[in-house]
Amino acid sequence: MPETSGAEGTDQYAALPNGMRICYRDFGDRAGPAILLIAGLGEDLTFWTDSFFGSLVARGFRVVAIDNRDVGRSTFVAAPPPSLWRQIAARPRGDGYALADMAQDAVGVLDCLGISRVHLVGRSMGGMIAQTIAAAAPERVLSLTSLYSTTGAKKVGRPALSTIRLLAAPPARTRTAAVRAHLRLTRHIAGTGYPIDDAAEAAIAARGWDRSAGDPAAGTARQIQAIQRSGDRTAQLGDITAPTLVINGDRDLLVDPSGGEATVKAIRSARHVVVPGMGHHIPEALVGPITQYISQHADRVGEGGNHAGIS
Repeated sequence: MPETSGAEGTDQYAALPNGMRICYRDFGDRAGPAILLIAGLGEDLTFWTDSFFGSLVARGFRVVAIDNRDVGRSTFVAAPPPSLWRQIAARPRGDGYALADMAQDAVGVLDCLGISRVHLVGRSMGGMIAQTIAAAAPERVLSLTSLYSTTGAKKVGRPALSTIRLLAAPPARTRTAAVRAHLRLTRHIAGTGYPIDDAAEAAIAARGWDRSAGDPAAGTARQIQAIQRSGDRTAQLGDITAPTLVINGDRDLLVDPSGGEATVKAIRSARHVVVPGMGHHIPEALVGPITQYISQHADRVGEGGNHAGIS
């Protein structure tokens, strides 16, 4: 059982058999169909935003969001982070964890909450984790929604060179520097159709810094290593049987849209939605449309359908 219980939307913790202590928040009607939200690289659960949570809750879902290991208030592992050269060369250390371990964390939270089956929604790295759960534990998955993610194949979903240069900058060591770095990167990857709200994004970055239980730079480096250790997952994605919806923009400079195309090809009967002008970001203007896609997909599954019913 969870270590703590609290009011809706407060930080709670699940102590898992693998030694991880995973922070989560639980929203909505406990009797409603459950959605598990898994955030991306270096993002804590608050990066989904209150409006995103609220939109799904208003549609009748119970919404659980987690801090992955090495971010937010979940466990920061003790292993040293990979050096920058290892990250650039994709030469992970031998003592790192993989996406499968992060998937085990997420399933462990579901176990603690007594949730047997769930609609999985993951973005970017979180999409990779959600894909891994759907492939390895199909009995736990009602549906899968993969947001601007990829398969791990080397020739697809690659970041633009301009993005790599930004990611290779020295890591932020202060709250102010973290906010500036987040704004700089988000402006770059958000897409041409949806300029960011600087004030809102600054608040998100500041909150993420304040919530961190460890060294954010080291945690992000270990998460990058987990992606690299997991390699090309295309064959594994072929084992996914859950109805799958793949969503990405056509202006993504962090995970090239080819990653979404490859994901659709790898997963049988997956449905693909490409949002014009969208990059690697969910702005406020797209919260309604994206949550509607997720809701329609989940509702279709609930009615016994095998495919995403997107109108």
